[in-house]
Amino acid sequence: MTDSQLLSFVPVHPDSHFPIQNLPYGIFCHVRSCMPRVGVRIGDYVLDLAAVARAGLFDGPILSRQQAVFLQPQLNAFMALGRPAWQEARATIQALLRADNPTLRDNAALRRLALIDIRNVQMHLPAAIGDYTDFYSSREHAFNVGTMFRGPEKALLPNWRHLPVAYHGRASSVVLSGRDIHRPLGQTKADEAPAPSFGPSRSLDFELEMGFFIGPGNELGTAIAAAEADEHIFGLVLVNDWSARDIQKWEYQPLGPFLAKNFATSISPWVVTLAALAPFRCAGPAQAPEPLPYLRPGRDQAYDIQLEVALQSRQMSAPQVLCRSNFRYLYWNMAQQLAHHTVNGCNTRPGDLLASGTISGPTPDSYGSMLELTWRGTKPLTLASGETRTFLRDGDRVTMTGWCQGNGYRVGFGEVTGLVLPARSG
Repeated sequence: MTDSQLLSFVPVHPDSHFPIQNLPYGIFCHVRSCMPRVGVRIGDYVLDLAAVARAGLFDGPILSRQQAVFLQPQLNAFMALGRPAWQEARATIQALLRADNPTLRDNAALRRLALIDIRNVQMHLPAAIGDYTDFYSSREHAFNVGTMFRGPEKALLPNWRHLPVAYHGRASSVVLSGRDIHRPLGQTKADEAPAPSFGPSRSLDFELEMGFFIGPGNELGTAIAAAEADEHIFGLVLVNDWSARDIQKWEYQPLGPFLAKNFATSISPWVVTLAALAPFRCAGPAQAPEPLPYLRPGRDQAYDIQLEVALQSRQMSAPQVLCRSNFRYLYWNMAQQLAHHTVNGCNTRPGDLLASGTISGPTPDSYGSMLELTWRGTKPLTLASGETRTFLRDGDRVTMTGWCQGNGYRVGFGEVTGLVLPARSG
C-alpha cells in the first residue's frame, strides 16, 4: 500500500496537516482536567497514547515494557528510547488508525477515551529542553546579512563554507506557539550617537527557522557521526527566533548574540518525525569546497518542506503572507549540524533543541526575516491595510507554517504564532 492509499477511519480533510501519513507527537491535556501526557495528532483529534497504553495495545517487544513513557508530561523519556522504539510506536499507531482495522474503530468505549476533539485540548511544550543551539545555515541569509554590513565581496566570512556556524541559545525562554511576546529592552547605539542608550528595541524582527529535537544523544567525550544522525534526530518543529536587531548590532562583538536573542524563541507544539518526512527527502544545495570528511553525510539529506510567514496588524482583518521559503534551501543540513556540534565531544541529551537559523531562499519574496525583506529598513513593506513596516510593531501577530505536499495528502507542522506586546517598563 502506498502512502497516498493509506486512509484512517478518523475523517481528515485533504488539506489537513495531520493525516495518517503524519502522526506527529505532542504533549496535551484535556481542558477539563489538565494532566499533561503524550498524544498524536490525527485530523482534528488527538489520540491519547496513555489511553492506548492502558488498553494494552502497545504490545511490541520494546513498548510493552516501556508504556509508562506515554504517561509522562514531556516527550523526553520516549525520545530517549531511540529509533527502534519510535518505529515500533509509529507502526502500532498507524495500524490502530487505519480504516480497515476494527481494533479501535469498532471499540466505542475506547474511542471515547482515546480520541479527543482538538477544541477540547490544551497543548504544552513537547519536551523539557535542557539545551538550545541556534545555527546560521542558510547561505542566502548569511550572504544577504553579510552584504548589508560588509558588502558582497566579504559577505561570507572565511569559515562559513567550511563549518556550520552556531551559537548557544537560552533554553529557558523557548515558549510554545500562542505565547505573546513583550518587546525586549536593552542597550542600542545609533551610528552617530556618542554613547549608547537604554530602552525598547525599535528593530524587532522574526526569523523563519525549523528545529529538531535530540533523541538518545551522546556521552561526553564521544561524537555522533553525520551518517548516524538519523538515529538521534527525533523530529522537527517550526521555530520563530525573535530577534532585536538594534540590540544585536551593538552587543554582538566579540562574542555574538545575547540579549537580542534570549528573550523569546517560539516553537510549534507538534513534533513531526523523520519517518513521516521520509518521502520528502531530497538533495540539498551543492557544497563547495567539499566539506571535511566528518561533515560528509552522503546525498539527499535535505527535506522539501514548504514554509510561509504571515503578518497581521491590528488594522488588518486577515493575515498577509510576507515570505515563502523552503527547508531544502539550507546549505548545512541537520546531519552536518549534529556532527559538528558533537565532533569535539560535546554531549547532547534527549530533548535538546537545535535550530536551523533563518531559512531564506534565492528570491526577495523568499527571505526569512524583516531585516532582509526590507533590506535593513531601506525598502519598507506595504501591507494590505496601507500600513508600512520596516520591522515589527506592537500589536503585530506573526504566524509561520510549513508542510510537505504528497500525492493527495499533506504532512504538515501546523503553525507557530505570537503577538508582539509593548515593552514592560524598564
